[in-house]
Amino acid sequence: MKVYPPEKIRNVALVGHSGAGKTTLAEALLYRAGTVSRLGRVEDGNTVTDFDPEEHERGFSLSLALAPFEWHGHKINIIDTPGSPDFVADVYAALHVADLAVFVVSAADGVEVGTERAWRVAEDLGLPRMIFINKLDKEQASFDRTLEALRDRFGAGIAPIELPIGEEDAFHGVADLFTDKAYIYDSGSGQEVEIPEELAAREHEVHDNLVEGIVVADDDLLERYLDGDVPDAAELEKTMAVGVANATVFPVVCGSATGPIAVDRLADFIVEIGPSPLRRETLSVTAGGSEVAVDLTSDGDPLIQVFKTIADPYVGQISLFRVLSGKLMPEQSLHNQRSGSDEKFSKIAVMVGKESEAVDHLAMGDLGAVAKLNETGTGDTLSVKGQPVKAPAIRRPTPVLATAIHAKTQADTDKLANALRRIQQEDPVIVVERSAETKQTLLRGMGEAHIAITLQRLSRKFGVEVETEQVRVPYRETISRRAQAEGKYKKQSGGHGQFGVAMLRLEPTQRGEGFEFVDEIKGGSIPRQFIPAVEQGIMETMVDGGILGFPVVDVRVRCYDGKYHSVDSSEMSFKMAGRLGFKAGMEDAGPIVLEPISKIAVTVPSNYQGDVMGDLSSRRGQVQGTETATGGRQVITALVPTSEIISYAMDLRSLTQGWGTFSAEHDHYQELPSHLTDKVVAEAKDDD
Repeated sequence: MKVYPPEKIRNVALVGHSGAGKTTLAEALLYRAGTVSRLGRVEDGNTVTDFDPEEHERGFSLSLALAPFEWHGHKINIIDTPGSPDFVADVYAALHVADLAVFVVSAADGVEVGTERAWRVAEDLGLPRMIFINKLDKEQASFDRTLEALRDRFGAGIAPIELPIGEEDAFHGVADLFTDKAYIYDSGSGQEVEIPEELAAREHEVHDNLVEGIVVADDDLLERYLDGDVPDAAELEKTMAVGVANATVFPVVCGSATGPIAVDRLADFIVEIGPSPLRRETLSVTAGGSEVAVDLTSDGDPLIQVFKTIADPYVGQISLFRVLSGKLMPEQSLHNQRSGSDEKFSKIAVMVGKESEAVDHLAMGDLGAVAKLNETGTGDTLSVKGQPVKAPAIRRPTPVLATAIHAKTQADTDKLANALRRIQQEDPVIVVERSAETKQTLLRGMGEAHIAITLQRLSRKFGVEVETEQVRVPYRETISRRAQAEGKYKKQSGGHGQFGVAMLRLEPTQRGEGFEFVDEIKGGSIPRQFIPAVEQGIMETMVDGGILGFPVVDVRVRCYDGKYHSVDSSEMSFKMAGRLGFKAGMEDAGPIVLEPISKIAVTVPSNYQGDVMGDLSSRRGQVQGTETATGGRQVITALVPTSEIISYAMDLRSLTQGWGTFSAEHDHYQELPSHLTDKVVAEAKDDD
């Protein structure tokens, strides 16, 4: 593929709700450009950007993919993104490196939750946006209804620049509001004709509204317009392009990706009014621990950022990157600011789906790929050595669902750690951690599908089979009253024996105070050198678990008396005395189970507020308050037992039709209600 200068490059992320037709639209753009000879179908598993076996099996995108094509002397880098909320991390990555987001919205289904979520991310980034209303040839499709919903959700900046000609089965073309011309696709490609008579009055009205909306943004155009001089189409497009680049105007076009109808016109508009990489003149980076602005230029030393890592079992690690500044050449070595390593770019390429094509260089703003950067991960910045700068981090969602995993066989155990490390390089949202309390390895992700796909990839890419089990809640144990006990350890087996006696008083402390050992020995009833052994024995017993089987916390132990033998006493005998005395004291101290309580913040549209609050109450939650967030959404904060929100990610998604999001963090421990204690203790014994 020819290498293009920055002003001729357009980096476009296709985003929107799952099923809106993003992958089909990418395929249609490639087809119209002549990059592919036939139009692939998602359901047939033969599209360019859905190439993983898991994508073919499930019938939707799971990862972002690149699909560059040439159009009228320009290079358009399409970044096709998944629409499922489980894989939203790739949407964040795509929007981070794109210069334009094209929101694909189904005319049959309207503005759905995936679209609104992606819009908020793009809005936070200040990213230019366009909208493609797709599927106008489907049953119950409505351009007007969808346009009204877009304006209701996203404001007055929504500006249609095309109108459909016909809807549902009768949809066969579009009217261009810039030129007052129609384009009919009855014969496959668009034929320019006059506006149909039945659409003329409406088209002229919308055209006039569009012109008035554009000229108010330019004082010279406005003055001419008020004097009766109506700007031509080229002037209108140029002025609108400024509004698009400033993310204040959001053009709306329409068509059908399966037709494909008006897809070529979308490519035209991307070239004509879409911003190039030159819109980013400077970049705020971290250098020497401070924020500084660096000029982004098309010449000079290269500065790149990796936005996606692919773990290929045959090629190795493939890093997708954007050239932020300068020109990247093969055989160059760049320095990784995070790892401190030097990485050689032996070959550089562009990716078209899963296929790569070598190029002799990449200009500023372009997207490329390189294999085998061994010490580089997603989000890393690479630059010429001696210029230590770090580009802004790529936003990542926090995983909200966990499952416990263990290797299926010993052979799998030997390979599991490395395979999980490779998986995390490919998908940094995946978190793997070992719970010291429950002795489980936890795999955290964005939802059931995310975790299931991760386990499939562990098997397919790295040959590692794992089994899953329910995540155990890290309950703890404490005491409810004072008690005292004698710990006596006596053992005689010939020669020196073992002898130690420790007298202990146990008492509860305030919740969260932890363990306190008080030495009250007087008169040498236990020699000074053996007292630490008593404390050590108690602490080991607390970690191993109390009477109910859980780690013990929030206890004060006073060692007030004891006995020793001048020959048979040792550190070991007093450690055992401490253990035995503590266990005996726990029996009489009214042991109780403590359960972890999480602080949860749930964000939902206001119409779901009552349902969510009721559901939290049914989970033994205590609502702490609500506040209004952007877009009229409500943020509900509550304290909820951790055991009640193990699967909350799926439950909330079902309860709110996908609109609800949440975050949770551990807050404190509190006593488990007595009617639940027997069940929890029995389950813990079964797990053991």
